[in-house]
Amino acid sequence: MPRRTVPVSFRVRPLLTLTAVSTAAAGLLSLVGAPEATAISRSAAGGGSTATVPPADELRFKVAHTGRAAGDGSYTLRCHPPGGRHFAPSRACATLDRATSDGRDPFEPVPADATCTMIYGGPATAHVTGTWRGRKIDAWFKRTNGCEVARWNRLVPALPRTS
Repeated sequence: MPRRTVPVSFRVRPLLTLTAVSTAAAGLLSLVGAPEATAISRSAAGGGSTATVPPADELRFKVAHTGRAAGDGSYTLRCHPPGGRHFAPSRACATLDRATSDGRDPFEPVPADATCTMIYGGPATAHVTGTWRGRKIDAWFKRTNGCEVARWNRLVPALPRTS
């Protein structure tokens, strides 16, 4: 049986529909705190044909005294998409994404009034700088008590394991 073809109307809907959808989606994302939404909504509202791509998250790590030669040194981690000179960028980005779910801040220091166990986790230190989810990061990590050790361990493999 021969195949029937139906003529297709080539009417093109105006770009207004795409712009309206993009702007609405960006507005919803900004309500839940997605910083990339502002760049998208600005480009959509401006009527430009190219959407602004949000900058990738990029963190620089300076790590010392981990007890492992491979863990010490400086390296860069880029996320969304994963990359950089990190030893496990995909796993590290996934760990950071989980750590920031529900509005948590893994870079926030341990509160001064926190009650922590006096468990010394070693001399390891890490300084993390850069940008994460549109925010500037400048955080120090150490392993001087139970709270600091737990804070460090929540970010492994973004931070290296210690011996």
